[in-house]
Amino acid sequence: MDPLLAHDLEVTVDNPYAERRSVQLDGYKVRYWFYDADKQHKPLIVMFHGFRGDHHGLQLIATELRDKYHVVVPDLPGFGRSEPFPAREHNIPNYVDFARDFITALTDGAVSPNSGSGIIVVGHSFGSIIASHFAVDYPSMVQRLVLINPISEPALDGQHKGLTKLTELYYGVGKKLPRALGSKLLSSGSVVKLMTDVMVKSKDPGVKKYALRQHESYFSTFANRDVLHEAYQASISGTVAEVAMQLTMPTLLIVGAEDDLGSVQSQETMASWIRSHRLEIIPETGHLIHYEAPVLAAEYIDDFLSSPAPEPLDVHDQLPLADTTESTPDQLTGMTPIVRQDQLAREQAAQQAFRERRDRDDRSAGDERP
Repeated sequence: MDPLLAHDLEVTVDNPYAERRSVQLDGYKVRYWFYDADKQHKPLIVMFHGFRGDHHGLQLIATELRDKYHVVVPDLPGFGRSEPFPAREHNIPNYVDFARDFITALTDGAVSPNSGSGIIVVGHSFGSIIASHFAVDYPSMVQRLVLINPISEPALDGQHKGLTKLTELYYGVGKKLPRALGSKLLSSGSVVKLMTDVMVKSKDPGVKKYALRQHESYFSTFANRDVLHEAYQASISGTVAEVAMQLTMPTLLIVGAEDDLGSVQSQETMASWIRSHRLEIIPETGHLIHYEAPVLAAEYIDDFLSSPAPEPLDVHDQLPLADTTESTPDQLTGMTPIVRQDQLAREQAAQQAFRERRDRDDRSAGDERP
Protein backbone atom coordinates (compact mmCIF):
# COMPACT_ATOMS: atom_id res chain seq x y z
CA MET A 1 0.00 0.00 0.00
CA ASP A 2 1.12 3.55 -0.69
CA PRO A 3 2.53 4.79 2.66
CA LEU A 4 0.55 7.99 2.19
CA LEU A 5 -2.68 5.97 2.34
CA ALA A 6 -1.80 3.77 5.29
CA HIS A 7 -3.52 5.72 8.08
CA ASP A 8 -7.07 5.64 9.38
CA LEU A 9 -9.42 7.02 6.76
CA GLU A 10 -12.36 9.22 7.75
CA VAL A 11 -14.35 10.71 4.91
CA THR A 12 -15.27 14.26 5.83
CA VAL A 13 -18.88 15.35 5.52
CA ASP A 14 -18.23 19.10 5.24
CA ASN A 15 -15.56 19.19 2.54
CA PRO A 16 -16.26 17.26 -0.69
CA TYR A 17 -12.74 17.92 -1.94
CA ALA A 18 -10.72 16.23 0.81
CA GLU A 19 -10.51 13.09 2.91
CA ARG A 20 -10.08 13.50 6.65
CA ARG A 21 -7.53 11.19 8.23
CA SER A 22 -5.81 10.93 11.58
CA VAL A 23 -2.49 9.79 12.99
CA GLN A 24 -1.49 9.20 16.60
CA LEU A 25 1.76 10.86 17.56
CA ASP A 26 3.41 11.14 20.98
CA GLY A 27 0.31 11.08 23.19
CA TYR A 28 -1.99 13.13 20.98
CA LYS A 29 -4.00 12.67 17.80
CA VAL A 30 -3.51 14.83 14.72
CA ARG A 31 -6.26 15.10 12.15
CA TYR A 32 -5.29 16.07 8.65
CA TRP A 33 -6.94 16.54 5.28
CA PHE A 34 -5.73 14.80 2.15
CA TYR A 35 -6.45 16.81 -1.04
CA ASP A 36 -5.98 14.43 -3.92
CA ALA A 37 -7.79 14.12 -7.24
CA ASP A 38 -6.52 10.55 -7.68
CA LYS A 39 -4.17 8.05 -6.06
CA GLN A 40 -1.33 8.25 -8.57
CA HIS A 41 2.28 8.79 -7.52
CA LYS A 42 2.79 12.55 -7.25
CA PRO A 43 5.02 14.90 -5.26
CA LEU A 44 3.92 15.44 -1.65
CA ILE A 45 3.13 18.90 -0.26
CA VAL A 46 2.50 19.43 3.46
CA MET A 47 0.98 22.78 4.44
CA PHE A 48 0.89 24.45 7.86
CA HIS A 49 -1.85 27.01 8.58
CA GLY A 50 -1.70 30.20 10.64
CA PHE A 51 -2.47 31.18 14.22
CA ARG A 52 -6.03 30.44 15.42
CA GLY A 53 -6.91 28.81 12.12
CA ASP A 54 -7.27 25.23 10.95
CA HIS A 55 -7.00 23.38 7.64
CA HIS A 56 -9.78 25.50 6.10
CA GLY A 57 -7.24 28.33 5.88
CA LEU A 58 -5.35 26.64 3.04
CA GLN A 59 -8.22 24.69 1.54
CA LEU A 60 -8.59 26.52 -1.74
CA ILE A 61 -4.88 26.64 -2.53
CA ALA A 62 -4.71 22.92 -1.76
CA THR A 63 -7.65 22.23 -4.04
CA GLU A 64 -5.97 24.14 -6.88
CA LEU A 65 -2.82 22.01 -6.54
CA ARG A 66 -4.38 18.60 -5.97
CA ASP A 67 -4.36 17.52 -9.63
CA LYS A 68 -0.54 17.54 -9.78
CA TYR A 69 0.41 16.94 -6.14
CA HIS A 70 -0.56 15.02 -3.05
CA VAL A 71 -1.52 17.89 -0.71
CA VAL A 72 -1.85 17.29 3.03
CA VAL A 73 -3.03 19.98 5.47
CA PRO A 74 -3.05 19.06 9.18
CA ASP A 75 -4.79 20.99 11.91
CA LEU A 76 -1.97 22.19 14.15
CA PRO A 77 -2.02 20.56 17.60
CA GLY A 78 -4.47 22.38 19.84
CA PHE A 79 -6.48 23.82 16.95
CA GLY A 80 -9.29 22.62 14.74
CA ARG A 81 -9.82 18.91 15.30
CA SER A 82 -6.30 18.04 16.41
CA GLU A 83 -5.62 17.38 20.07
CA PRO A 84 -3.25 19.64 22.04
CA PHE A 85 0.21 18.61 23.14
CA PRO A 86 -0.01 16.65 26.41
CA ALA A 87 2.07 18.31 29.14
CA ARG A 88 4.07 20.35 26.60
CA GLU A 89 3.96 24.03 25.80
CA HIS A 90 2.59 25.09 22.43
CA ASN A 91 5.75 26.90 21.38
CA ILE A 92 7.85 26.96 18.23
CA PRO A 93 10.30 24.17 19.19
CA ASN A 94 7.43 21.81 20.02
CA TYR A 95 5.60 22.69 16.80
CA VAL A 96 8.83 21.97 14.91
CA ASP A 97 9.01 18.58 16.65
CA PHE A 98 5.39 18.02 15.64
CA ALA A 99 6.23 18.79 11.98
CA ARG A 100 9.09 16.28 12.10
CA ASP A 101 7.00 13.55 13.73
CA PHE A 102 3.95 14.21 11.54
CA ILE A 103 5.84 14.05 8.24
CA THR A 104 7.75 10.96 9.38
CA ALA A 105 4.51 9.20 10.36
CA LEU A 106 2.65 10.43 7.28
CA THR A 107 5.23 8.84 5.00
CA ASP A 108 5.82 5.75 7.17
CA GLY A 109 9.43 6.85 7.63
CA ALA A 110 10.17 7.38 3.94
CA VAL A 111 10.84 11.02 4.84
CA SER A 112 12.58 11.36 8.20
CA PRO A 113 15.64 13.09 9.66
CA ASN A 114 17.89 10.25 8.47
CA SER A 115 16.14 9.16 5.28
CA GLY A 116 17.83 11.55 2.87
CA SER A 117 14.46 12.21 1.18
CA GLY A 118 12.58 15.50 1.26
CA ILE A 119 9.15 16.89 0.44
CA ILE A 120 7.63 20.29 -0.32
CA VAL A 121 6.68 22.26 2.79
CA VAL A 122 4.34 25.28 2.73
CA GLY A 123 3.55 27.60 5.63
CA HIS A 124 1.22 30.58 5.93
CA SER A 125 1.86 33.32 8.50
CA PHE A 126 2.50 31.60 11.87
CA GLY A 127 2.80 28.44 9.80
CA SER A 128 5.65 30.15 7.93
CA ILE A 129 7.58 30.40 11.21
CA ILE A 130 7.01 26.71 11.91
CA ALA A 131 7.91 25.72 8.33
CA SER A 132 11.09 27.81 8.17
CA HIS A 133 12.38 26.76 11.59
CA PHE A 134 11.62 23.13 10.69
CA ALA A 135 13.49 23.54 7.40
CA VAL A 136 16.54 24.84 9.25
CA ASP A 137 16.48 22.07 11.89
CA TYR A 138 15.77 19.27 9.38
CA PRO A 139 16.95 20.52 5.95
CA SER A 140 17.15 17.03 4.45
CA MET A 141 13.38 16.63 4.96
CA VAL A 142 12.54 19.76 2.94
CA GLN A 143 13.17 19.66 -0.78
CA ARG A 144 11.58 23.05 -1.45
CA LEU A 145 10.00 25.62 0.86
CA VAL A 146 7.06 27.95 0.20
CA LEU A 147 6.26 30.80 2.60
CA ILE A 148 2.95 32.67 2.21
CA ASN A 149 2.70 35.98 4.07
CA PRO A 150 5.90 35.08 5.94
CA ILE A 151 6.62 36.83 9.23
CA SER A 152 9.45 39.16 8.26
CA GLU A 153 9.68 41.66 11.09
CA PRO A 154 9.29 41.69 14.88
CA ALA A 155 5.85 42.49 16.22
CA LEU A 156 6.89 44.55 19.21
CA ASP A 157 9.28 46.78 17.25
CA GLY A 158 7.29 47.30 14.03
CA GLN A 159 4.94 50.01 12.87
CA HIS A 160 2.01 48.23 14.54
CA LYS A 161 3.66 47.62 17.90
CA GLY A 162 0.83 49.48 19.65
CA LEU A 163 -1.73 47.08 18.19
CA THR A 164 0.53 44.17 19.12
CA LYS A 165 0.70 45.26 22.76
CA LEU A 166 -3.08 45.69 22.81
CA THR A 167 -3.54 42.22 21.32
CA GLU A 168 -1.10 40.77 23.84
CA LEU A 169 -3.15 42.36 26.62
CA TYR A 170 -6.33 40.88 25.14
CA TYR A 171 -4.94 37.34 25.19
CA GLY A 172 -3.47 37.86 28.64
CA VAL A 173 -6.80 39.05 30.08
CA GLY A 174 -8.61 36.17 28.37
CA LYS A 175 -6.29 33.74 30.13
CA LYS A 176 -6.60 35.34 33.59
CA LEU A 177 -10.38 35.82 33.74
CA PRO A 178 -12.59 33.09 35.19
CA ARG A 179 -12.66 30.27 32.66
CA ALA A 180 -16.18 30.80 31.29
CA LEU A 181 -15.76 34.56 31.00
CA GLY A 182 -12.26 34.30 29.56
CA SER A 183 -13.32 31.77 26.94
CA LYS A 184 -16.24 33.99 25.96
CA LEU A 185 -13.93 36.99 25.52
CA LEU A 186 -11.45 35.02 23.41
CA SER A 187 -14.27 33.78 21.16
CA SER A 188 -15.99 37.16 20.91
CA GLY A 189 -17.68 37.69 17.56
CA SER A 190 -16.95 41.43 17.74
CA VAL A 191 -13.22 40.79 18.14
CA VAL A 192 -13.24 38.26 15.28
CA LYS A 193 -14.98 40.80 13.05
CA LEU A 194 -12.49 43.52 13.99
CA MET A 195 -9.53 41.28 13.21
CA THR A 196 -11.06 40.28 9.88
CA ASP A 197 -11.74 43.89 8.90
CA VAL A 198 -8.14 44.83 9.70
CA MET A 199 -6.63 41.95 7.74
CA VAL A 200 -8.75 41.89 4.56
CA LYS A 201 -7.55 44.46 2.01
CA SER A 202 -9.67 43.26 -0.92
CA LYS A 203 -12.22 45.73 -2.24
CA ASP A 204 -14.51 42.83 -3.16
CA PRO A 205 -17.39 42.77 -0.64
CA GLY A 206 -17.92 39.08 -1.37
CA VAL A 207 -14.36 38.27 -0.24
CA LYS A 208 -14.80 40.31 2.92
CA LYS A 209 -18.12 38.67 3.70
CA TYR A 210 -16.79 35.19 3.19
CA ALA A 211 -13.63 35.87 5.19
CA LEU A 212 -15.76 36.92 8.13
CA ARG A 213 -18.00 33.89 7.79
CA GLN A 214 -15.00 31.58 7.73
CA HIS A 215 -13.46 33.25 10.75
CA GLU A 216 -16.73 33.09 12.64
CA SER A 217 -16.88 29.37 11.89
CA TYR A 218 -13.28 28.32 12.50
CA PHE A 219 -11.39 31.08 14.31
CA SER A 220 -12.40 29.85 17.75
CA THR A 221 -11.85 26.11 17.34
CA PHE A 222 -8.89 26.08 19.74
CA ALA A 223 -8.68 23.38 22.42
CA ASN A 224 -8.71 25.78 25.38
CA ARG A 225 -7.58 29.23 26.37
CA ASP A 226 -4.22 28.02 27.74
CA VAL A 227 -3.36 26.54 24.36
CA LEU A 228 -4.43 29.76 22.65
CA HIS A 229 -2.32 31.93 24.95
CA GLU A 230 0.75 29.72 24.51
CA ALA A 231 0.39 29.68 20.74
CA TYR A 232 -0.09 33.44 20.67
CA GLN A 233 3.14 33.91 22.61
CA ALA A 234 4.82 31.60 20.10
CA SER A 235 3.46 33.69 17.23
CA ILE A 236 5.14 36.84 18.54
CA SER A 237 8.35 35.22 19.74
CA GLY A 238 9.82 34.19 16.42
CA THR A 239 10.18 35.27 12.82
CA VAL A 240 11.21 33.75 9.52
CA ALA A 241 13.86 36.48 9.32
CA GLU A 242 15.81 35.09 12.27
CA VAL A 243 16.55 31.85 10.37
CA ALA A 244 16.48 33.18 6.79
CA MET A 245 20.26 33.04 6.30
CA GLN A 246 20.27 29.38 7.36
CA LEU A 247 17.75 28.23 4.74
CA THR A 248 19.59 26.12 2.17
CA MET A 249 16.76 24.84 -0.02
CA PRO A 250 15.07 26.78 -2.86
CA THR A 251 12.48 29.02 -1.23
CA LEU A 252 9.44 30.84 -2.65
CA LEU A 253 8.00 33.82 -0.78
CA ILE A 254 4.49 35.03 -1.70
CA VAL A 255 3.77 38.43 -0.17
CA GLY A 256 0.80 40.78 -0.03
CA ALA A 257 1.79 44.34 -0.96
CA GLU A 258 -0.56 45.72 1.71
CA ASP A 259 0.21 43.22 4.45
CA ASP A 260 0.19 45.14 7.75
CA LEU A 261 2.17 42.35 9.42
CA GLY A 262 5.14 42.55 7.07
CA SER A 263 6.00 45.52 4.85
CA VAL A 264 7.24 44.99 1.30
CA GLN A 265 10.57 46.50 2.32
CA SER A 266 11.01 44.06 5.20
CA GLN A 267 10.01 41.15 2.97
CA GLU A 268 12.49 42.17 0.27
CA THR A 269 15.25 42.54 2.85
CA MET A 270 14.47 39.16 4.40
CA ALA A 271 14.30 37.48 0.98
CA SER A 272 17.77 38.82 0.18
CA TRP A 273 19.10 36.83 3.16
CA ILE A 274 17.90 33.52 1.66
CA ARG A 275 20.59 31.94 -0.50
CA SER A 276 18.24 30.58 -3.21
CA HIS A 277 14.92 32.39 -3.31
CA ARG A 278 12.11 33.74 -5.46
CA LEU A 279 9.88 36.58 -4.24
CA GLU A 280 6.39 37.31 -5.61
CA ILE A 281 4.52 40.41 -4.46
CA ILE A 282 0.76 40.50 -5.03
CA PRO A 283 -0.73 44.01 -5.18
CA GLU A 284 -3.89 45.16 -3.41
CA THR A 285 -3.59 42.18 -1.08
CA GLY A 286 -2.95 41.99 2.65
CA HIS A 287 -2.22 39.21 5.12
CA LEU A 288 -4.95 36.95 3.75
CA ILE A 289 -3.56 35.85 0.39
CA HIS A 290 -5.44 32.57 0.79
CA TYR A 291 -8.69 34.58 0.61
CA GLU A 292 -7.72 37.42 -1.67
CA ALA A 293 -5.50 35.77 -4.31
CA PRO A 294 -5.55 31.99 -3.75
CA VAL A 295 -5.60 31.03 -7.44
CA LEU A 296 -2.62 33.24 -8.23
CA ALA A 297 -0.77 31.89 -5.18
CA ALA A 298 -1.36 28.33 -6.41
CA GLU A 299 -0.10 29.32 -9.87
CA TYR A 300 3.09 30.71 -8.33
CA ILE A 301 3.61 27.57 -6.27
CA ASP A 302 3.12 25.26 -9.23
CA ASP A 303 5.44 27.33 -11.43
CA PHE A 304 8.08 27.40 -8.70
CA LEU A 305 7.90 23.65 -8.17
CA SER A 306 8.02 23.01 -11.92
CA SER A 307 11.01 25.28 -12.57
CA PRO A 308 14.73 24.87 -11.92
CA ALA A 309 15.91 26.16 -8.56
CA PRO A 310 16.74 29.88 -8.38
CA GLU A 311 20.44 30.66 -8.61
CA PRO A 312 22.09 31.07 -5.19
CA LEU A 313 23.18 34.58 -4.24
CA ASP A 314 26.92 35.12 -4.66
CA VAL A 315 26.97 37.78 -1.91
CA HIS A 316 25.05 35.73 0.64
CA ASP A 317 27.91 35.41 3.11
CA GLN A 318 28.37 39.18 3.15
CA LEU A 319 24.78 40.04 4.11
CA PRO A 320 23.95 41.45 7.56
CA LEU A 321 22.66 39.27 10.34
CA ALA A 322 18.92 38.57 10.38
CA ASP A 323 16.71 40.18 13.01
CA THR A 324 16.18 37.77 15.89
CA THR A 325 13.67 39.77 17.90
CA GLU A 326 10.02 38.97 18.39
CA SER A 327 7.60 38.65 15.49
CA THR A 328 4.10 39.52 14.40
CA PRO A 329 0.78 38.24 15.82
CA ASP A 330 -2.71 37.43 14.66
CA GLN A 331 -2.02 35.33 11.61
CA LEU A 332 -5.51 34.62 10.38
CA THR A 333 -6.64 31.77 8.18
CA GLY A 334 -9.76 30.77 6.30
CA MET A 335 -10.95 29.77 2.88
CA THR A 336 -13.60 30.31 0.27
CA PRO A 337 -14.67 27.04 -1.40
CA ILE A 338 -15.47 28.54 -4.81
CA VAL A 339 -13.50 31.01 -6.90
CA ARG A 340 -15.05 32.57 -9.98
CA GLN A 341 -13.31 31.55 -13.18
CA ASP A 342 -12.27 35.12 -13.95
CA GLN A 343 -10.51 35.61 -10.62
CA LEU A 344 -7.07 34.52 -11.83
CA ALA A 345 -7.25 36.94 -14.76
CA ARG A 346 -8.17 39.79 -12.38
CA GLU A 347 -5.35 38.90 -9.99
CA GLN A 348 -2.80 38.73 -12.82
CA ALA A 349 -3.99 42.04 -14.30
CA ALA A 350 -3.74 43.72 -10.90
CA GLN A 351 -0.22 42.42 -10.42
CA GLN A 352 0.86 43.59 -13.88
CA ALA A 353 -0.52 47.07 -13.17
CA PHE A 354 1.31 47.09 -9.85
CA ARG A 355 4.61 46.21 -11.52
CA GLU A 356 4.13 48.88 -14.18
CA ARG A 357 3.44 51.51 -11.50
CA ARG A 358 6.59 50.50 -9.61
CA ASP A 359 8.65 50.66 -12.82
CA ARG A 360 7.31 54.16 -13.56
CA ASP A 361 8.05 55.28 -10.01
CA ASP A 362 11.58 53.88 -10.22
CA ARG A 363 12.18 55.67 -13.52
CA SER A 364 10.80 58.93 -12.12
CA ALA A 365 12.99 58.64 -9.06
CA GLY A 366 15.99 58.07 -11.31
CA ASP A 367 15.21 61.15 -13.41
CA GLU A 368 15.01 63.32 -10.29
CA ARG A 369 18.45 62.29 -8.98
CA PRO A 370 21.19 64.87 -9.62
